Amino acid sequence: MPTVTLLEKAYDASQLKPIDNLSKTAFEGLDIHIESRISSSRKWIEVTINGEDEKIALSYLAKEIGLSPAKLDVVERFSVLKGFIEKLDRNGNCILVDVGISYPEIIDATIPLHELQAQLTDGRKVALSKIAELFGFCRNLPLFVKILNVDEENKSIEAMLAEKQMMRYRSWTRSLLDRLIVLGATLDDIGLALRAARCERDIVSIEPLGILEHAVTCKLGTDAAGLIPKIGRRLKHATLTVYNPRRIMGFLEGGSTGIS
Repeated sequence: MPTVTLLEKAYDASQLKPIDNLSKTAFEGLDIHIESRISSSRKWIEVTINGEDEKIALSYLAKEIGLSPAKLDVVERFSVLKGFIEKLDRNGNCILVDVGISYPEIIDATIPLHELQAQLTDGRKVALSKIAELFGFCRNLPLFVKILNVDEENKSIEAMLAEKQMMRYRSWTRSLLDRLIVLGATLDDIGLALRAARCERDIVSIEPLGILEHAVTCKLGTDAAGLIPKIGRRLKHATLTVYNPRRIMGFLEGGSTGIS
C-alpha cells in the first residue's frame, strides 16, 4: 500500500476532486483503490494506492502527473523537475522553488538572479522585482527547473529554468497574445467565471499548467489585465497574474532576450 506525493498541489479538500475523477476514469476496470489528501506543510497532493494493480496505477501516475522526489539524496544534477514558486527573495537575489523535497527537511531549489537575467533578459541587469512583474512570477506559479547543483552537506539546491519552461515562454512571446494565469482553480471554475462575466468571446483557449493552474489565452487585442476585475471576484480563492508579450518585448526594446 504505497503512499506517493504527486507533482501537483491543492489548497483545500474540495480541490482534490480532479484527482478523484482521474482515478475513476484512468483506472476503470482495475483492482485499485486510491485515497488522496493534502500534505500538511506545502499542500502537495499525496495518494495512497491499494489493490492488486497498484504497480500499474503507480506507473501511470509517475508518467502522466509525475512524482515528487521527496528526498534530497535522490535529486540528480541536470535532472528536470516541476516545482512551484514558494517566494521571491526579499533582497532580490533569487527565487525559491518548491520541488517537493521534505527530507531531511524542506529544501527549496534556488534560482539565482543572474540565471534569470541570463535566460530571460539576455544578461541585462534587470531587478528581480521587474522580472517578476514582466513574467508573472508569484507564489504557487508552476515552473520546470533544471538542477545545476545539489549540496547534501549544506542542504541546498541550485537550479535554472529548464528548456521546457523556456520553450513555453518562447511560444507565448511569439504568439503576441496576452495570457491570464490563474492559480488555484479548476478548469470548470475558470469556465464558469468566464461565462458569468460574458468574457468567452475574448478567449482563444485555456492551457493547463497543472491540475489547478491554467493559462487563459486571450484573443489579439484583449488585455489580460482587464479580465482580472471581471472574473477575479468569481475566483476569490485563486491568484491571478499576467503574461504580456508586448510589454516584455517593449521593455527589452526589441533586442535579443533569449525568449524571442
